[in-house]
Amino acid sequence: MNPAHYFEQHKLRFTQAQAACASRHCWSPFPDMPDKYPDAAAAQAHGLADFNAHLGGAQTRRFALDQPGEHGERGDWGEEVSPYTQQPLGISYPQADLDALFDAGQRAIGAWSAASVDTRIGVLMEVVDQIFQNHLFEIAQSVMHTAGQSFNMAYAGSGVNALDRAIEALVYAHQAMHSIAPHARWERQFGQSKIVLDKTYRLVPRGVAVCFSCASFPTWNAWPSMMASLATGNAVIVKPHPATVLPMAISVRVFRQVLKAAGFDPNLVTMATDNSANPIGKLLVKHPKTAIVDFTGSVQFGQWVERNAHPALSYTETAGCNTVVLESVHDLDAVLRSLATTLCLFSAQMCTSPQNIYVPAAGVKTPGGMVSLNEVAKRLAQSVAALTQDPKKASMILATIQSPQTLKLLDHMAVAGAARGQILLAPKTYGHPDFPHARTSSPLMLQVTPQERDLYGEERFGPISFVIACEDGQAALAHASRDAHEFGGLTAFVYSTDDDFVAQAEQAYARAGAQLTINLTGAMPLNFAAAYSDFHVTGLNPAGNAALTHLAFVANRFCVSQSRRPARSDHPPPIQT
Repeated sequence: MNPAHYFEQHKLRFTQAQAACASRHCWSPFPDMPDKYPDAAAAQAHGLADFNAHLGGAQTRRFALDQPGEHGERGDWGEEVSPYTQQPLGISYPQADLDALFDAGQRAIGAWSAASVDTRIGVLMEVVDQIFQNHLFEIAQSVMHTAGQSFNMAYAGSGVNALDRAIEALVYAHQAMHSIAPHARWERQFGQSKIVLDKTYRLVPRGVAVCFSCASFPTWNAWPSMMASLATGNAVIVKPHPATVLPMAISVRVFRQVLKAAGFDPNLVTMATDNSANPIGKLLVKHPKTAIVDFTGSVQFGQWVERNAHPALSYTETAGCNTVVLESVHDLDAVLRSLATTLCLFSAQMCTSPQNIYVPAAGVKTPGGMVSLNEVAKRLAQSVAALTQDPKKASMILATIQSPQTLKLLDHMAVAGAARGQILLAPKTYGHPDFPHARTSSPLMLQVTPQERDLYGEERFGPISFVIACEDGQAALAHASRDAHEFGGLTAFVYSTDDDFVAQAEQAYARAGAQLTINLTGAMPLNFAAAYSDFHVTGLNPAGNAALTHLAFVANRFCVSQSRRPARSDHPPPIQT
């Protein structure tokens, strides 16, 4: 197919996405549950078969990408272990020479950046469509058996919602690039002379981008980051986390196949792998040909990226201490149920999971009177425990623990919490009904005071939360917004029936740079982030310097170069396109 035709083929969907971004209303072209997918049973069976075909048995199976600079089978690495079976996936991935990947990416940029904006957008919309039509359940299975998400979350959060975020990035890339006129006729009088110039403006990509994907949600940030760089004319080297390579390897293969079919160099998208013993992240960030770095992952390495990526641009999302303030409520049971569900969702291995729950020492105001701090803490722990008692329900909500390091952290924090506070809920494994060897844990909940800030003053990744007694509601809000400002926070949650208190909270969290949810209860998880509507990360605190997704996420990935010349009388003014 002529690559220019892809845009027309996907124009209706893209136009609908543009409208959604402009109005911020609820929209998605994809079914939100796996059972609503067209011919769901057959599609899921096909995806499972494709996933199983990647797995090695007695011998490791090599994932082929046919990239430049591959070292051969002796240079392959792979260390993925399923959190559900706790068995190796048995997949190896090609290790490639980094210089060869950068050189190939730079060579591929020329024809790609020379194509029209709409052509690039159309080809990338075709990538989205190919993933949805042919690889969605294969990727969902790979996310499930590397990141440890439940099947439904792998489909939704790492599947269709991640595709929505990818389209969203394309919308803003399209908007940013079309805001630059390609031609202009400029006229001005200088004394007795009239100067008439024809000007040409060219969008020039920055170069080769490096995209780091994280262990717990590999596709959710990576797909929009890749799209933002590619749409603006750049090439991308994907650096997956060694524990969750397969979802990104499948993604890279699809990008390469679509680019090649459209007549472009597939080396616009390549993958650089490593293992935990031989990391290459710093080499990629400091490579002289790195122009852009997209990083999602740990706070420590994210901060290193921000300090060391220069002259490359860096776009980071790390983590933080997401906070809750319970000041007064209309329905305490409803609030505690919503909080409990969010504390349990994917065992709190999400960058938006709440951790620090601030409660006035006198308790929480309700229509029936004041409910004491200890009673609120006890009932919240009971609500969490109720969600984890039934293994089937627990498997859908808690899923698994992605890394063995999280279990060690749970043990460490339980000991520290018992010595310096009160254990409200002790963690324990639960038996997964489908995978008896799954790595699991119920949440750890601790009750402490602000004097234990060293315990809760950083992200404790996994199902760990703190109920923190404060002098009063004002002190709770001050402590919570300070956490976001100093330690970073992506999300925040406030419950109050006092309009003045809510207004103060909105101002405090706006200054601290955390996205605030107020008095929300019900079926929707409190930390759900809706593509086309919710901005993810503000860039205003240590949790990250970039937001998904708006113009700032894409607009600086290209530059504008211009040329100008005296207009010729026999040439009409340039046509604006």
